[in-house]
Amino acid sequence: MRYQAAPCPDASILPRNHLAGAGIRGGTMIRRVCGAVNRWHSRLPQFLVLSGLASRIAAKAAPTNTMKKTLITLLLGLAGTISLAADEVPAHPYVEIVTTKGTIILELDGQQAPLTVSHFLKLVDDGFYDGIIFHRVIPGFMAQAGGHTPDFEHKENDDSIPNEAGNGLSNVRGSVAMARTSDPHSANSQFFINVADNTRLDPGKKSSGGTWGYAVFGNVIEGMDVVDKIVNVETGSQGPFASDAPLEPIVIEKMARYTFE
Repeated sequence: MRYQAAPCPDASILPRNHLAGAGIRGGTMIRRVCGAVNRWHSRLPQFLVLSGLASRIAAKAAPTNTMKKTLITLLLGLAGTISLAADEVPAHPYVEIVTTKGTIILELDGQQAPLTVSHFLKLVDDGFYDGIIFHRVIPGFMAQAGGHTPDFEHKENDDSIPNEAGNGLSNVRGSVAMARTSDPHSANSQFFINVADNTRLDPGKKSSGGTWGYAVFGNVIEGMDVVDKIVNVETGSQGPFASDAPLEPIVIEKMARYTFE
């Protein structure tokens, strides 16, 4: 599973590192700094975090004063663009998921998780989720989708978004959260629906003392019975997964924005 901690690892997808440590120079630095823009906590002031990030990277690589100014200008400009985009996210958009097991309706929280909701809605509007499957389900835990076709072909790009787990929303039954690797900021297109109260996935709840959690960005408001059907199907080894993959494909036939009008 593209998400996860120990309860349900996905060995088929490896973490990606956006910064390679010391020894970054010139154009390579600029490219990696662009990737590093995603590395800040959503509940911290973007201006302060990005300013500090630019300063630390610049100091580590010992660039010229001109390069320092360029990096800081780049990062702050990107922060402003992302902030503007977040402001345009609907406060509570709805999404309908039509599956081969029934229909699920989500209410997303664009106020508490604007970056995640904006990213998710773009994928929905682009038709990305149409035809993919719930590829891993675990009774008493969660149902996950968003990354594989019925023949278990991996469908995902290298885009990632900042982790917004510190938004006050909790991994309780019916909540929808972004899946990721061990890299806190690696969420892409995969998501999971909690079928139990999994608050151990919230920030600061790891027994190891880690602070990052799994970002909740919405809730199931209709069709939780469908989710329960999905999570209780017969599972086994399929594609790259040694276990917990539905033996009969559970396909998302269509995912689109929804209104009650």
